Formats: sequence, structure tokens, C-alpha cells
Amino acid sequence: MEVKTDKKVILIPTYNEKENIENIIRKTFTVTDSNILVIDDGSPDGTASIVKKIMEEFPDRLFIEERTGKLGLGTAYIHGFKWALARNYDYIFEMDADFSHNPEDVERLYTAILENNADVAVGSRYCQGVNVLNWPMSRLLMSYYGSMYVRFILGIPVKDTTAGFMCYSTEVLKAIDFSRIKHVGYGFQIEMKFNAHKLGFKIIEVPIIFKDRTLGTSKMSAGIFKEAIFGVIGLRISSFFRKWKRQG
Repeated sequence: MEVKTDKKVILIPTYNEKENIENIIRKTFTVTDSNILVIDDGSPDGTASIVKKIMEEFPDRLFIEERTGKLGLGTAYIHGFKWALARNYDYIFEMDADFSHNPEDVERLYTAILENNADVAVGSRYCQGVNVLNWPMSRLLMSYYGSMYVRFILGIPVKDTTAGFMCYSTEVLKAIDFSRIKHVGYGFQIEMKFNAHKLGFKIIEVPIIFKDRTLGTSKMSAGIFKEAIFGVIGLRISSFFRKWKRQG
């Protein structure tokens, strides 16, 4: 009897990642059988051109969606989710282009979902202590205690609520109404986890070591983080007036 092989795709949003994009693609393809979709927001540094050149080597595994202008992390991922759902992928990953997420951990997230009968796997910096390298103490404390605050306000059973290294089963993304997702920065990661939790899906955390980028420029800003932290109050209030029902 033929054994079904799950169809997997890794979404990598990019804006000015020419220093990293080729290396992350080639490394990822050596350690996983997943496909890759790059969602590029009109990078003026030529990131998209680099991806298109590599696509000649991997026409069946590497894809790109180009958007006009810097439209935000959340909208990039939702664009990628819709693309992947339309092509019947079974598992959909989120991963950064800058090697802060180790491609070798992709299969660990996938395996954790299968072994724990879960629906969402979070590559977590904080589920076993603090596993972050090369961050200034101020940013680390902001992230760590920010996640504690989010967990307290929203009741999400996740220690790393702003984590961006994720694996979703298709059923989760089909069930979430993307039109209700309002945050575009790190608040997007919180809002997605909150939706998955409120819709009754099982979320597990997989410990990873997060390493800050060494090449390129970080997209993190105080404004993006404030959106995440202050936005949770609005999420909590609006949740009281919403009937949580899965799409589809």
C-alpha cells in the first residue's frame, strides 16, 4: 500500500534580504523535503531577482510571490497562507530569512505535531528557560516579559506568544477567518495563536535556540512591538463579543 507523504511548504517573507536569501534557501533544501515560497515586498536590493535565479535550479520546489511595497509581515503571511491553501499543502511553516530560525528545526516542528496529535507547533525561545543568542538585554527583557503579559491577558497556553517560527496544519488555517486578523507586525503572531486557541486547536511548543541575524538589517522596531503589546487588550475585549466558530 502506498504511504501518503505530507505536502509541506515554508513561507519566507522578505524585504531587503539579499545577504541571506540564497543561503537560507540552499540550507533549507538540504535539511527538509519542504517546498519554499518567498513572499517579497518589492525589495529594492534585488532579493526577488536572486530568488528567481535559484528557481531555475529548483523549479518544482521554490516559488515566489512579489508584492508592491512594504505591506507588513502579517499581510505577507496571509498572502502566503492563501497561496498554499489553494495548492493543497498539508502543513505550512513560517520562517525568517535571516537564519534567526534554524532550518534544521523545521522537521522538528513537523514531527512534534505528528507525535503529539497537535495542530500547531511553535518554535519557542522560552518554553525551556531562555534560549536567545546575541540580543541586547533590553530587547530580551522586552520580549520575554512581553510574552508573559500576553499570556496573562489572553490566556494562551504558549510561553513564546510572539514567536515567528511556526508550523500550522492546513485545518487550522482553513478554520481562521483571515479578514478578522488586523495586526500586521508581531501582533499578527499573537493574534494567530489566539485564534487557533479560541477555535479549539492544540498548540505545542518545541524548544529552539534563537540566534539574532548577523547579516542584513532587522525589521524590528519599538512601534511594531508596541502594536503587539497594546493590541492584546483590544483582542481580549473583542473576544467577549465574538462567537468563535471555525470557517469552512
